[in-house]
Amino acid sequence: MASQRELEGRVAVVTGGGRGIGRGIALELARAGARVAVAARTAEQVEATAAEAGGIAIEADVSDRDSVERMVERTERELGPPDLLVCNAGIAVREETAWELEPEDWWRTFEVNVLGVYLCCRAVIPRMLARGGGRIVNVASGAAYLPGSDTTAYSASKAAVHRFSETLAAQLAPHGIPVFSISPGLVRTEMTKRFGDDAPWTPPELAPRLVRALASGRLDALAGRYLHAEHDDVEDVERRAAEIVAEDLNAIRLRR
Repeated sequence: MASQRELEGRVAVVTGGGRGIGRGIALELARAGARVAVAARTAEQVEATAAEAGGIAIEADVSDRDSVERMVERTERELGPPDLLVCNAGIAVREETAWELEPEDWWRTFEVNVLGVYLCCRAVIPRMLARGGGRIVNVASGAAYLPGSDTTAYSASKAAVHRFSETLAAQLAPHGIPVFSISPGLVRTEMTKRFGDDAPWTPPELAPRLVRALASGRLDALAGRYLHAEHDDVEDVERRAAEIVAEDLNAIRLRR
């Protein structure tokens, strides 16, 4: 089990941290002792979350390179070099039929969900390399591989996030910087509330707990693996880490 303040002194950046899953992650990391930079586009929301977390609020657009670089620079200036990056910012466009959606609206999903992850990783990795360590958690989704998705833009973008994370983890493995991609499950948020009361909702505290475990280093052996906040018990996957790697489990694969 994790200690109560196992992240004492660590610096974390959480994008999309003003509300929903990101807010929960920011508050959980703060409870573990981390100094948290809460970033999102809505000033009021990030300010409220940062105040509760005892961190700093940063207005940032993850799809804009200059905005991302300012976010990381301010974090380093006010809190210290980031030890943990959590790329949680994401959007979903309402999509009845892909061919009737405006191309700009379809592509905007990729600008936030995929380019945003890349830009944030690109901004922090050189700093982590210089210090010899760090961790990155990218929030993907079960929509990356499960059947039944009703939006091409969102599901394709989250599949891209997972493959990016897995490949980036391999690139960074020699440098000791683990990268993870996770699914928070189906958490009731502004984005998902349209699914209704009968949906198989995931308890909102599970994704923050998983990110906290990843931040602690307990699951570093599973870098590059896909972890689900509800379906993967932290103690279980920690115990089975060698088996999971050897059998290539917790990965999105075509098996014949």
